[in-house]
Amino acid sequence: MIYPTTLHIALWVLLSMIGLLDFFLPGIAPVWQISVAVLVGVSLLDGLLSLRRPPLKLQRTVHHSLPVTAWSKVKLKIANEARYPLSLRIHDHCHPDFRVQDQPNSFSLAKGHSATVVYQVFPSKRGHYTFPGADILVHSPLRLWQKKWYFPCANETKVFPNFREISHYVLLATHHHLSMMGIRKLTKRGEGKEFHQLREYRKGDELQKIDWKATSRYRRLISKEYQDERDQQIVFVLDCGRRMRHMENGKSQLDQTLNSILLLAYVAVRQGDGVGLYSFGGTEKWLPPRKQEDSVRSLMLGMYDIESSTNASDYLRATQDLLKLQNRRSLMVIITNSRAEDHEDLLIMTRQLRRKHLVVIANLRENILDETLSAPINGFTEAARYQALQDYLTKRQKLHRQLQHLGIYALDVTAQQLPAAIVNTYLEIKNTGKL
Repeated sequence: MIYPTTLHIALWVLLSMIGLLDFFLPGIAPVWQISVAVLVGVSLLDGLLSLRRPPLKLQRTVHHSLPVTAWSKVKLKIANEARYPLSLRIHDHCHPDFRVQDQPNSFSLAKGHSATVVYQVFPSKRGHYTFPGADILVHSPLRLWQKKWYFPCANETKVFPNFREISHYVLLATHHHLSMMGIRKLTKRGEGKEFHQLREYRKGDELQKIDWKATSRYRRLISKEYQDERDQQIVFVLDCGRRMRHMENGKSQLDQTLNSILLLAYVAVRQGDGVGLYSFGGTEKWLPPRKQEDSVRSLMLGMYDIESSTNASDYLRATQDLLKLQNRRSLMVIITNSRAEDHEDLLIMTRQLRRKHLVVIANLRENILDETLSAPINGFTEAARYQALQDYLTKRQKLHRQLQHLGIYALDVTAQQLPAAIVNTYLEIKNTGKL
């Protein structure tokens, strides 16, 4: 299907106006008739030329992995292999889950030349996506007609948790600046619980760290140097139920939780521990703990397509699965968003897991709760809402006291507070040697 251009319509409007002048200037009719005949002939010829598929070559450049809820660039290179210049308007096909900026693009392309257009995409969900091709609107040689052509150009990409945020955290960790995001200073070398090596005594060393046998043998003070225990295992237990779908600032609690998991995984691998993941309530996955250089990347590849569901999470079935899947004692980091009806099941889950594992529970809460608590009360509706919120928080506090009484590390945090909270808890556990 071809369509007339604005120029084509304007020419016919002009000839129509000239035809109307024939009522006032009778001698203009022959000129008008010739003009109409010429335009019809030229229009037909130009229309026939526009039916030929233009010899365009399309190439897309897009990263194989994109971060969710972040802008990323996509490049399209268009080469004109025709013997005449072309006027183009291009629109690349993207998935509906992508927001798009800087599309469509219009430009002219001389014969034998190529051009590159750049636009940006903003994936709102994680997963596997395909860019199938692009629509290109091409003007006919005389620009009287235009026709849209579809050019297939398939590229695949995976949308991961926002690893750009993780890269920022990693950069802070590399330069020992994790305190900038609320993470307390890492344990200094030699202050852990696991023996590392012997070295000469340094001023300030504790007396109990002096190895007296080595001191008598070398006839100088020798101290024992310790490090944090290594070769331990961490299993992230991720709730993907309906409550983790809650959106804050354009991000779901699940997406923010995945970022926190990757951060703690990076810190744990640097400490010499293995990391794994078990998800339930939505996408169900089991990634056994691994201790390798690429453990964080493997974890990210394994959980990029985890999605939440509209179902209630089954804590008891998840408990039975975990006890079968993970035999070795490990640190179980449970991340969930519970309500009063879940508390009994959550207590049963922790009681069973703590018999064999060390358990940390991060129970997420919504930012709106803190905002409501600090908002002024100006009427009955606000007072009733405040009282209901106090009742809800009282039940949460009761749950957390019960968990702490069982020896569970219980965290009551928002999704924004989660990264620092779970890393600090992990470092505290490492320092005390409880695992």
